[in-house]
Amino acid sequence: MNIITSSIFLILALLMSPMAISFTNMTKHMNFPNYVTSCIKCAFFMSLIPLSSFFNSGAELMITNWQWVSIGSIKLSLSLKFDFLSIILLPVALYVTWSIMEFSMWYMHSDPNLNRFIKYLLMFLITMIILTTANNLFQLFIGWEGVGIMSFLLIGWWYGRADANTAALQAILYNRIGDIGLMLAMAWFCTKTNSWELQQIFITNNPDTLPLAGLLLAAMGKSAQFGLHPWLPSAMEGPTPVSALLHSSTMVVAGVFLLIRFHPLISNNNTILTAMLCLGAMTTLFTAICALTQNDIKKIVAFSTSSQLGLMMVTLGINQPHLAFLHICTHAFFKAMLFMCAGSIIHSLNDEQDIRKMGGLAKPMPFTSSCLMIGSLALTGMPFLTGFYSKDLIIEAANTCYTNAWALSITLAATSMTAVYSMRIIYFVLMTKPRFSTTTTINENNPLLINPIKRLALGSILAGFFISYNIPPTTVQVMTMPWYMKAAALMITIAGFAIALDLNNMTNNLKPTKPLPSNSFSTSLGYFPTVIHRLLPMKTLDTSFKTALTMLDLIWLEKAIPKATSTIHSLTSSVLSTQKGMVKLYFLSYLVTLICVPMTMLI
Repeated sequence: MNIITSSIFLILALLMSPMAISFTNMTKHMNFPNYVTSCIKCAFFMSLIPLSSFFNSGAELMITNWQWVSIGSIKLSLSLKFDFLSIILLPVALYVTWSIMEFSMWYMHSDPNLNRFIKYLLMFLITMIILTTANNLFQLFIGWEGVGIMSFLLIGWWYGRADANTAALQAILYNRIGDIGLMLAMAWFCTKTNSWELQQIFITNNPDTLPLAGLLLAAMGKSAQFGLHPWLPSAMEGPTPVSALLHSSTMVVAGVFLLIRFHPLISNNNTILTAMLCLGAMTTLFTAICALTQNDIKKIVAFSTSSQLGLMMVTLGINQPHLAFLHICTHAFFKAMLFMCAGSIIHSLNDEQDIRKMGGLAKPMPFTSSCLMIGSLALTGMPFLTGFYSKDLIIEAANTCYTNAWALSITLAATSMTAVYSMRIIYFVLMTKPRFSTTTTINENNPLLINPIKRLALGSILAGFFISYNIPPTTVQVMTMPWYMKAAALMITIAGFAIALDLNNMTNNLKPTKPLPSNSFSTSLGYFPTVIHRLLPMKTLDTSFKTALTMLDLIWLEKAIPKATSTIHSLTSSVLSTQKGMVKLYFLSYLVTLICVPMTMLI
């Protein structure tokens, strides 16, 4: 146990040392990105010590150091929880981040603020580790807000572009909506259980639906579930290393991780379980539909992330948190690799992201093409790649549990669509004839590019087997089931591949026609951004403008003072004066008076 504690503190020290150095002048005399990468590399190898100890003996520990502050009867201590969730996720996050850091040194080599970029990525990782190892809600909230702020800074890294600023603001605003739910849950637990320690919160076996709904709202914002999902594809405005880190092991999985952490409470509440099941099913289908017609390679991969997050939410809805956690761990490897392969292609084609302007890259970029194909096949759940070990189990669990057929059918349809858009990437990027400029110089022979992608390719092939073998099942496995249920996921995936290949081949012979409503729905992202980001704000602003114009200008500034004063004066003069406005009569009476006065004087 002492070895585990020492190794954990050494990992934290290794990650914090570059942060301390970054505030000094030492960074001017050293290769700071290389130093950060080395620290994360060493931290990864150190994290294998508690991992191997857990695999061998199931050793878990909780470290409580010094007390921060007392708020009434609540005592907040610095408390770290290293159970199987954080012990397994820590090396996965470090391994993926190590590869992304090395890739960033190649991708961002010409950026004048590379040191600051690397420091932001490191802070992103540290805040995610704070979130996953927190033993109380206050520490968890610090990590929760930390990943939100770092995502804002990194998505808007190229702040000279209006789209990048808009995307960063969009991410932070959608996450603020989710934060309302987390703060609501924290306030409820504070008043009801008089503690923010997870162990004391879990003692309340049957909490109200209100705090759990708050946690679900928080997960909706952070993990981009349906309704709060538009920020995730918009986040592609950031640099590709940011997209790789954001979508693999930090930020977006934080919401699902929060629900997994609070599973002891959620598992007894059928209302929240049903809500998670339906929400996840809608998310995975809707974002898969949106991915079908996208032409930006990064946007397709981004929508696939949102679809996989919906699948994780479905898994939580059928009360299988360990399967959802397994999918988080396996998903990190191939999703980071997909983004890095996309970054390699984008760089080689002079920042071209449209898949219609690629094609035939299998020969000039064999290594990137091979890894892109491995990642796409792992994403679809091809047997014996990493994604298969979690995705196949999720579909099997959904097939054999007491759930509604609606959610299961939608999840199967989304699984098939995953194969369709993955095949679409492979077809338009790697196959057919080249559609890019003949003057493009392609070079993928840089060690800073090849080594990290190679590591993640290895993880995309092997990691699923090792992790799934060591995560203990929490429910009794169904030992017998019909063959068609056992093979449902694989059959659906193969059908998706066949349909996609046929449709892609047809595009070579079709004439352009007017888009169908279904195609417009997918291309316009379900009209969601149009309605939520354009129509509603426009109508609200228009109503506010007219209300302000009517109430402030017309009533207050016009009718209340000038016209009211005029009206009052008119009424007052008509009531108090005998003058009736008869000018001719007045002149006549004056004339009569002028004539009569001299006549009376003569008499």
